[in-house]
Amino acid sequence: MSSFTSDPADMRHDIYAFLSNYFATAVRELALDVPRDDPDIIAFLLPAFARYSAGAQTANRLLSYVNRHYVKRAVDEDRGWFRLADVLAPELRAATSDPAVAHQIRELRDAELKKWGWPGPPQEFATAQAYAEAASSADAVVPVLSLAYRCFRTELIEPLLAVHKSKTTGRGKHSTPKTPSAPPPVRSRSRLARAVDALLRSENCRDEATQLQQLLRTVGIRREHTIVKRLDAFLATT
Repeated sequence: MSSFTSDPADMRHDIYAFLSNYFATAVRELALDVPRDDPDIIAFLLPAFARYSAGAQTANRLLSYVNRHYVKRAVDEDRGWFRLADVLAPELRAATSDPAVAHQIRELRDAELKKWGWPGPPQEFATAQAYAEAASSADAVVPVLSLAYRCFRTELIEPLLAVHKSKTTGRGKHSTPKTPSAPPPVRSRSRLARAVDALLRSENCRDEATQLQQLLRTVGIRREHTIVKRLDAFLATT
C-alpha cells in the first residue's frame, strides 16, 4: 500500500483501500482452515463468520469517520452500490432534480432492493440495502461493514460455490467422434452445495440451515442462487 498523503481526500481513499486489503487478507487466512471434507464445511463456516462479523461490526463503529466523510461522498458522486451511470441514459443523468427522473431513479433502486426483501417494514430498508451493498462489485464504495461482508463473499464463499468442470481428453481436429458407450458424467457440484446436501440429510439441522441462509444473504449471495432457494424451501417446509 502506498504511504498516506497529506491531502485529506487522498488519505481517506488510502484508508479505505487499506481496509479493503485488510479484510480480504483476513478472509484468505480463514480460507486456509476450511476443512477438506465437504460435510464439515458448514460447521466451520458458521462460527468463523460469527467471529469475523463481530470484528467487522467493531471496525465499522470505530471507523464511522470513513463512512461519514469518504463513503457518503463517494455515494453522492455516483460511486456507490447503486450507480446512475449503470441505469440511466447519459442525457438523463444531469436532470436528476427533475421530478419525473427522480421518480424513475427511486423505482429502479426499489426494484433492486426488492431482490433483497424490500419493500417491507420501514426498518428493513437499511437491511435490504446492506445486502445489496455486500453484493456489489469490487469497484463500488460501500460502508465499512458492507465492505467486510463483500470480502467474505469474494474471498471465501464464492470459491466454495465454484463448480469445477471435470477434465476431458481432447480430440484431434479431424478425428471421428466415437459413439458414447455410457451416459456423460454428471457435472461436479460446488463444495458448498455438497456440504448443504449433507446438512439437510442430517437430523435437527434447522438451526444450522437458518444460520447459513442468513450468512449467505448477509454477504450478498442473491436469493435466486440455487443453494439459497434450496435453503428457503427447506426452512419453509420444516
